[in-house]
Amino acid sequence: MDQMLIIIGLIVFLALAFDFINGFHDTANAIATSISTRAMTPRVAILLAAVMNFVGAMTFTGVAKTIGGSVADPAKLEHGLEVVIATLIAAIIWNLVTWWFGIPSSSSHALIGSLAGAVVMSAGMDGINPSGFIKIVQGLIFSPLIAFAMGFILMTILKYMFAKASPHSVNKYFRFGQIATASMQAFSHGTNDAQKAMGIITMALVAGEFQSDLEVPFWVKLSAALAMALGTSVGGWKIIKTMGTKIFKIEPINGFAADLGSALVIFGATITHLPVSTTHAITSSILGVGSAKRFNSVKWGVAGRIVTAWVITIPITALLAALVYGMMDLLFIS
Repeated sequence: MDQMLIIIGLIVFLALAFDFINGFHDTANAIATSISTRAMTPRVAILLAAVMNFVGAMTFTGVAKTIGGSVADPAKLEHGLEVVIATLIAAIIWNLVTWWFGIPSSSSHALIGSLAGAVVMSAGMDGINPSGFIKIVQGLIFSPLIAFAMGFILMTILKYMFAKASPHSVNKYFRFGQIATASMQAFSHGTNDAQKAMGIITMALVAGEFQSDLEVPFWVKLSAALAMALGTSVGGWKIIKTMGTKIFKIEPINGFAADLGSALVIFGATITHLPVSTTHAITSSILGVGSAKRFNSVKWGVAGRIVTAWVITIPITALLAALVYGMMDLLFIS
């Protein structure tokens, strides 16, 4: 039992580390547009995002249950704890690599890909729950498309509504609006992303027979919310620069539309218990807004590199987690 407690402690540490990294990796999702338009100073924007991330993380648990039990049944995995460790190590490595290069890749894709790779390496394809895994992947695929459409539609509506207003008045008005939409974006990010760490810890607790169901204990909820908020407070400046300046020149009205569109998509996913990529949602919403503003104003080369990172994340992290699990199997399990 002492050894089991040490393993669980390691998993909790890794999960909270992933959550912390997710916080500073994905800070840009909520605040990049408001910083780039000077609606808020970086310090105020990061503080706001940290607080709203914490509040959002404490509000829901449906996504945590999906993460904990939809890809694989933790009670049926013979080496479930080792699977979780390999999953977290691979996802953390990928998040740090993409953060270092300023690539707004998806922490959600990294976690799901890593979990699938570790499960297959441990239990073969029979270890994967096909319906649950497909449902999650469908959410990850369709949410960016919906966010793009939302950004395009909202920007088109706003463009016609304020076509005759002076640019100065419009920018002044929407800088205030961006504070509200950035808050919504940070809240929705907390409701979805922080639950992924909660879900993976709960999965480990079930696999280790510390509990029999996927109900998230309060201490798991609180610790994951705090880790996310602390990570957010650190900030991710490399990704903020990419999101806020390199896709197209964002004005306050554009930032308002992009944040509102993505926040609605993320919150809708949370309500339906689907883990989605907040990175994909906000980036796709920005692309939709840019397309509505002026199609050739979008730097599609940068967008293409971002999309490439999206596509390769699941297979790369699956392979990475499989390699990590294989090394653990060689050194500790066999």
